[in-house]
Amino acid sequence: MKIIIQRVREAQVHVRGELISQIGQGMLVFLGVEKGDTQAEVEYFVRKIAEIRMFEDADGKMNLSAADVSAGFLIVSQLTLCGDCNKGRRPSFDRAAEPEVAKKLYQQFVDQLRSRQFDVATGEFQAMMDVSLVNDGPVTFTLEGKAR
Repeated sequence: MKIIIQRVREAQVHVRGELISQIGQGMLVFLGVEKGDTQAEVEYFVRKIAEIRMFEDADGKMNLSAADVSAGFLIVSQLTLCGDCNKGRRPSFDRAAEPEVAKKLYQQFVDQLRSRQFDVATGEFQAMMDVSLVNDGPVTFTLEGKAR
């Protein structure tokens, strides 16, 4: 699994020119599902992003989690995170999970965040999306790998 998380003041997704979701302060999460990813990766990364302290406290230190600041989440499926650009000029997507598997794990990811009582908005799986955001900081982190 490969994930990009960005701390945002606001973010939104448009599909076919229509606003489909938006959040205020929170995290924009780009989620790439790779072959071999399982429920274990979903659980690990949901816990990680829910508990990561990337929001500032009164002293300006990144010391607060999403729960501490009532952050929202915008989860966007992103196949291109699984692309390999090391060979040739065209990215290879051999590492990407099959769409049925990726969609199932993406939905589990969203459902698990919601079960933690977070406000969760989503993009549209396999759609061409226009994603806009106001990056707060900017603060951006990359998470990847298998569950530990």
